[in-house]
Amino acid sequence: MQMPSSVSTRLQYQHKSLVDIIDGLTDEQIRRHIAAGKWSIFETIVHLQTYQHIFINRVKEILETDRPSFERYSADGDPLFLDNCHKSSREIIQDLLTTRKEMAAEILSFKEADLDKKGIHPAFGEMNLVQWLNFFLLHEAHHLFAMFKLAAALKKETGHY
Repeated sequence: MQMPSSVSTRLQYQHKSLVDIIDGLTDEQIRRHIAAGKWSIFETIVHLQTYQHIFINRVKEILETDRPSFERYSADGDPLFLDNCHKSSREIIQDLLTTRKEMAAEILSFKEADLDKKGIHPAFGEMNLVQWLNFFLLHEAHHLFAMFKLAAALKKETGHY
């Protein structure tokens, strides 16, 4: 199986829209909880940054193991997520961008046979690596859109939208 261009393009560039989404917001604003019981923009960024590392480990396991099965990931129970929530926004965003660049370069060098390898998702069942990448990217897009809406609400409050 070949890597679809829609996947390779999103893998390389989709996450960069985060910078545009939060442009003009202060650190205080991105850390503010707008909706009770929901993550702030910052916590959502931390989730994407932390999950990116989880996903890299899952990809490695898919490449090295025959049809590994994964548990559902929960950020709230992940000590790394909780620790990263205490780091600076700059540090988290820099890690997200740097790690993604390295991750994309490695994944885009995979052989077609690597992309056919499969892992088992608890909700979606058996998926090949291209399907896992689509899942990862759609999950990320969902959170980018949620942050877009939160940022718009914050900008509206200040009249800078």
